[in-house]
Amino acid sequence: MDHLDRLENKSIHIIREAYSEFNNLSMLWSIGKDSTVLLWLARKAFFGHVPLPLVHIDTDYKIPEMIEHRDRLAKEWELDMIYGQNEAALENKETFPDGNTTRIECCKNLKSEALKKTLNGTWPRYRMNHNTGKYEVEENPEPYTGVIVGVRADEEGTRSKERYFSPRDTNNDWDLGDQPPEFWDQYKTDFAPGTHVRVHPLLDWKEVDIWRYIERENIPMVSLYYDQGDGTRYRSLGCNPCTDPVESTASTPQEIVKELESGKFSNIAERAGRKQDEEDGGGLEELRKEGYM
Repeated sequence: MDHLDRLENKSIHIIREAYSEFNNLSMLWSIGKDSTVLLWLARKAFFGHVPLPLVHIDTDYKIPEMIEHRDRLAKEWELDMIYGQNEAALENKETFPDGNTTRIECCKNLKSEALKKTLNGTWPRYRMNHNTGKYEVEENPEPYTGVIVGVRADEEGTRSKERYFSPRDTNNDWDLGDQPPEFWDQYKTDFAPGTHVRVHPLLDWKEVDIWRYIERENIPMVSLYYDQGDGTRYRSLGCNPCTDPVESTASTPQEIVKELESGKFSNIAERAGRKQDEEDGGGLEELRKEGYM
């Protein structure tokens, strides 16, 4: 096996372990490159079928192409697609674009809080009806006791502190000092009742691994990652008001891999275009402790 094969096999193993060990499991899909690779691996793990609901936290400020890509693949791949959002914060304009919060407070409202309440089922969930192609309110939603997430250790500092199987409390809060040891590919999966578990199959992957795999597998990606002719593209995707593109003429996965291998971005953090990171001093530890993805 080559390097990508080893990464793929380990990730598929973790996905299957999670599915066999935890009830009411879901998978987060942000429509970004990492979570789309995670979705592709899940399809491989279960021979083309994804037996888990795909959950997207819709802040209402995502770039339109992202939502279009989500719904197109959900229909094409017959995914059990669900989204949730903080409707009260949006209605009351408790957001940064409305000028009433900082970017970090906006992330807490539209991402962290929405994620918690969507996963535990206390706020409405909207599930795609594949007969109509429309989203409908899910009736009697049960809490998800675990969620598979596409975070990588090298993407941002706090993510390097994660485990493959990372326990959270009933509020999704993360205690960095109470992480289980994971040695020799042995994982703890027997947690106390009431524990919410985040599963991270991509923890060992690097940014260049992701793009090499996208190239090898020909995974369909949202077009925002590629130069459309103006000499810019997005390296990391988030909400439109808080995400800037980078200068790049790469229009294919192969060209992105060449950029990463050449060192073009060697001194530029992957999330450098995400303005909430700058506001938070370059770290997201407090946000992640409170449930941020």
